[in-house]
Amino acid sequence: MSDTSEHIVIVGAGAAGLMAARELARAAKRVTILEARDRCGGRIHPLPASEFGYPADGGAEFVHGEAPVTRDLLSKAGLSVQAIEGTQRSFDGTKLSREGRDNPHEAELHAALRDLKDDLTVAEFLRRHFAGDKYGQMRHTIERMVEGYDAADPERASTLALREEWMEGGLHTQGRVVGGYGALIAFLAAECRKHGVVIRLNCEVVAIEEGATVAVRCAGGETFACDKVILTVPLPLLREIALPQAAREKAAAAADIGFGNVIKILLRFSRPWWRDRAADLADLTFLLSDETIPVWWTQNPSEHPVLTGWFGGPRTAELSHLDSQGLIDAGIDSLATIFSLSRDDLVRDLVASEAANWAHDRFARGAYSWATPQTRAAQEILARADGPVLFSGEALYRGRDMGTVEAALASGRETARLILQG
Repeated sequence: MSDTSEHIVIVGAGAAGLMAARELARAAKRVTILEARDRCGGRIHPLPASEFGYPADGGAEFVHGEAPVTRDLLSKAGLSVQAIEGTQRSFDGTKLSREGRDNPHEAELHAALRDLKDDLTVAEFLRRHFAGDKYGQMRHTIERMVEGYDAADPERASTLALREEWMEGGLHTQGRVVGGYGALIAFLAAECRKHGVVIRLNCEVVAIEEGATVAVRCAGGETFACDKVILTVPLPLLREIALPQAAREKAAAAADIGFGNVIKILLRFSRPWWRDRAADLADLTFLLSDETIPVWWTQNPSEHPVLTGWFGGPRTAELSHLDSQGLIDAGIDSLATIFSLSRDDLVRDLVASEAANWAHDRFARGAYSWATPQTRAAQEILARADGPVLFSGEALYRGRDMGTVEAALASGRETARLILQG
């Protein structure tokens, strides 16, 4: 018989919220999810297959590293991961060339990283150990990676948190969910409903009040009484929800966790024209440059003629004035420069386009979290199950790949376990 004595409200139907709900409901807990959007998934945002020819991802797209929780769920859902194949290219302002991974100072870098005992920000680490002109290119490459890949600020990002990634080449073990991350979200939502979870969409939580029971108030005026609340919203939104004093004091620790932004642009063309530009571009995967939209990737090994543009980190603020069409135009201009093509030719070939500046998304305010030297201590505080308001999500994950879907799923599962053990 179901144990309905304890009612748990989860704020947010992203990966962490759905995972926590599934675990709790399977243990016969009564669970309600309140989601501000009109869909589940949060920063996982599937785009219509009719638009791009496949279920493209407007938000999270890659499966990073081993990702055991993600891969186990995908297996249960009958979904699979397709490894990324192909070669990376760079544009130096005049020509395209194979992205050289050879760093003449790699041994020195690894030695300095190995010897690092007390954490430093990336910028301070580079100033302290690699200040000379001869290290200029390496500093530029590292800063570009921290900003672009981790969406982080080198002046605040933790070197120790990134050390393993740099030393083991974790950037290169990536894949994609066949059918997109939306298929995994659909599976999780169906699992939740199957076990009795009530999912309420268009329900923006604005306040949590503590009394004899806990009251969760939505913008539309609805109130939900419960025993415990799990907040799985992106970090910036914690400041926008009125919380009881103890929870508000705990939430203040989030200031010590970095939160970065990403601009993502998807362009579908009538044909994969880049393959015609040069024989060695037939297996192009990633393309790096210093253009306005600096990172591009193909869907290789899939044949879809789609290029995805990516701009991450604090410098995305430079484009904060642009709307979706302005971002698409910036993407077209960047590609025209990189491939020495006319803008008009690219536009003529364009079938569909989509662009998102995640900082402009009112229910995200950015893309994902990253570690500062103070982050591990902050996570310890936020992850405590010492009151009726709990926190969960990718920002609380203490493993290597913060900011990923794996981090969100693992954190959601861990939070559910804390409640069930309590």
